Amino acid sequence: MNFYYDEISKYFSSEIPQSKNSYIKAMLNLEKFEIGQSYVTSKIKNRKNETLVVNIQAGSPGIDISGSLFNLTEIPKIAYLRTTIDNMILIRKLPVMGVKEWLLIYENTLFLLAVKEKYDELEILCVF
Repeated sequence: MNFYYDEISKYFSSEIPQSKNSYIKAMLNLEKFEIGQSYVTSKIKNRKNETLVVNIQAGSPGIDISGSLFNLTEIPKIAYLRTTIDNMILIRKLPVMGVKEWLLIYENTLFLLAVKEKYDELEILCVF
């Protein structure tokens, strides 16, 4: 049985496509969060073992994905972000705004939980 962080997570869990052909996925192991004035950052390694920056900010939900994390032939429409907080699953659905050199996430809950260092892994599922 799955326990969800909130009702939003429970709702989005049923929306995630079940076919692995429907999405591309990246699992990120986040290093220690560094807190800025209105954002948090963490460093990750891509598949080429290059260091990238993840920037998480509060604001209107959205995500700019990093082209070096995914083998993209087109820009995905949405991304589901999934992590575990105190043994509960947190899921958020974000519109993909574009592709950048870094990963930029706008989402209030993920931002607040990063400030408290409540998670250190983040799974991203990009749906076309």
